[in-house]
Amino acid sequence: MYSLDVNFLKDRPAYQGKPERKAGIALKFPAGNLTPVYVGVGLGVGLPVLLGISWWFLQGKIVELQAKATELDQESKKLDTDIGNITKIKTETIAMKAETQALVSVFDQIRPWSAMLQDLRDRTPAAVQIETIKQLPPVAVVAGQPLNNPAGGLEITGLARSYNDVNDFLLILQQSQFLKSTESRILTATLVDPPLTPGAGQPTTDVIIKPPQVVKYTIQSTMSDVPASSLIQELEKKGTIGLVTRIRSMQQTGVIPK
Repeated sequence: MYSLDVNFLKDRPAYQGKPERKAGIALKFPAGNLTPVYVGVGLGVGLPVLLGISWWFLQGKIVELQAKATELDQESKKLDTDIGNITKIKTETIAMKAETQALVSVFDQIRPWSAMLQDLRDRTPAAVQIETIKQLPPVAVVAGQPLNNPAGGLEITGLARSYNDVNDFLLILQQSQFLKSTESRILTATLVDPPLTPGAGQPTTDVIIKPPQVVKYTIQSTMSDVPASSLIQELEKKGTIGLVTRIRSMQQTGVIPK
């Protein structure tokens, strides 16, 4: 009716020393101070976080520096353009100043004929007569070189009562501020019969009275290269008011120094 199952194997010596196995694996933590473990875990978690934050910060800085570099490059190009414009303006200004100075130099070398003729009239002695006044073109000292004096020179021909009168006339001309004293000289001086007076009648007697001979002279001189702005007082004395007014106007504007 009833059956009894008795396991006698457990009572055998071979099974007495073997403990029973339990399901699962048991974790064993080391006993003692656990601080190194916590430090290791903290470093393992914190380092990636710090690296991520650093990478994000560096990326932001890189973007910011790239934007700054682009802005500086644009400013540099703008400055290059401005510098080019300034250089162009300076070049044009220098060219304009050179042209203005060239025009002023030409204007300052003007010798009005009215003043020249008045000066010659005032300096001609009573015993000297002027027949012709001819302007001589400027001549370069060396061929191909700039003109030494663009104003040129004068050639005066006429009659004088004697050689002394011609010499006196030359000395008076050398004192003129419109002529160079060192380059004023007598080219020719010869005795000739005086010209007949126009309308003079023939003598009614057989006696011929021959008038004394006169000296026909030729004097050459070079116009002074002193600027007209330095001859204002002399020009005013000769009545050249228009030129004096223009020179003083340019002096007020600074184009010609006072």
